[in-house]
Amino acid sequence: MLFLVAALLLLGVVLGTVAHAPLTFSVATGLVIAVWLGVFAIRERQGRRRGTSAH
Repeated sequence: MLFLVAALLLLGVVLGTVAHAPLTFSVATGLVIAVWLGVFAIRERQGRRRGTSAH
């Protein structure tokens, strides 16, 4: 429960920051995060196909 409260608080802070940032900055940051998550997903998928685990 405490984790959920902390996550919601952090989400509120981040959304509040994005609301005051310029649109181009918000879009650029979102694209960087999307590319980062895409690379992570591809690496995870390739690791599972090979049968190796990073853990």
